[in-house]
Amino acid sequence: MTPHPHPAAASRRTLLRALAALPASAVLLGESPGLLGGALAAAPPNGSATRYTIVPFLNSDDGTVDVYQSDDATDFRLLRSAAYTPPANRIRDASVIRHSDGFYYLTYTTHTWQDPSTTIGFARSQDRVNWTFLYDYTVPIAGLSRAWAPEWFVDGDGSVNVIVSCSTTNDEWIFTPYLLRAANSALTAWSAPVALSGIGANHIDTFIVRIGSTYHAFPKNETTKYIEYATASNLTGPYTIRRTGDWAGWGSYREGPALVQLDNGGWRMFFDGYGDGNYYYSDSYDTFATWSAPAALPAISGTARHFTVVKETVTGGPVLARNATRSFRSVNYPSRYWQQQSSLLNLPVVSAFSTTAEKRSATFTVVAGLADGTGCSFRDATGAYLRHWDFRARFDPNDGTSTFARDATFVLRAGTASGSVRLESYNYPGRYLRHYAYELRVDRSDGTDRFRQDSSFVPVTAWA
Repeated sequence: MTPHPHPAAASRRTLLRALAALPASAVLLGESPGLLGGALAAAPPNGSATRYTIVPFLNSDDGTVDVYQSDDATDFRLLRSAAYTPPANRIRDASVIRHSDGFYYLTYTTHTWQDPSTTIGFARSQDRVNWTFLYDYTVPIAGLSRAWAPEWFVDGDGSVNVIVSCSTTNDEWIFTPYLLRAANSALTAWSAPVALSGIGANHIDTFIVRIGSTYHAFPKNETTKYIEYATASNLTGPYTIRRTGDWAGWGSYREGPALVQLDNGGWRMFFDGYGDGNYYYSDSYDTFATWSAPAALPAISGTARHFTVVKETVTGGPVLARNATRSFRSVNYPSRYWQQQSSLLNLPVVSAFSTTAEKRSATFTVVAGLADGTGCSFRDATGAYLRHWDFRARFDPNDGTSTFARDATFVLRAGTASGSVRLESYNYPGRYLRHYAYELRVDRSDGTDRFRQDSSFVPVTAWA
């Protein structure tokens, strides 16, 4: 590998000066580029993994959808391109759930935005990659012009609903959210549409989640182009719109909001920045009062359009035994291993011809995470722990502080090769331990295969 330039990491002093320029919500939620990490990464126990699946239509083609999956709700990898093409019409705004029968179901807009569209489509899959068309359903609203952006909502009693935005021929661009409730478990019959009270006309793409006894709705205001926020004690309302304008700091010309709860308890909002061509995410850890500064999703921005997310816990996740000594081999440079060099973690060649001292410096003890026992920490032969400092990986003695414990804790994610792991920073979610110019750093994923390989390591029998 020819080393190539890498942006210099900002010092903590520089970052302190930068905090004044950040939105208050970003500081509160730990989304500043260093120092104050507030949101913490989390993952299921050893052997399990979280899987987030999206089925977006394409910016270049609304006749088909791709399937992507992620284990951290940020780095989405293509599972299958052109996974489903309906037998007729188009597919836009696809929403996905896993139903109680074990199948995955899509509902979607069936026509382009220019054309009248009185139906919504349905398809299903057993494996997320092979889809079967079920039917197009005519939404029974008198004088219907367009039925757009159907969104699944499964209520606490298990009832399955679709929230669909509808307009009538007397004003074809003024949309109102309606509720359809499944009348059978096969999802082939639906109740009469009921308008969601309180949200009102000229709102589209309404997405709902329920927390406790409160329904939280996120509709797009078609006049202002902002995503708004409303609450109700009943699914059909009446809703009270509580936030309007740029209340969350997401900006205007945003649509397609979709929420998913992360492993660490926070909520992640995904939305389509159709005005600038990016797809964004933003996190809240205080039940939607404040949000992190929006960030573009790596790799799929500019490609994916309007999607929702299905989250599952699946078997077959990464496993790394605790209280065991291991060496860690690079996936894409298999002659190179982690090695502590003058307190820094680097990736030199280690072999049977290496000295005893070099082999000892390439051997580490895996222990339960200092800040969270479900994560991992790594101790070298001197008793110092691997931690990040200004995003550089290094070894220091444990000073007993919570900051050190968090800096020294990593969350296991699956690597690119069989048996390999990726290590996500506990206190800077979305940043992974990776090698660059044979130095180990904690960098934010850019969604590329190269980054995934650079951040994948195989635990092997210890050199010493």
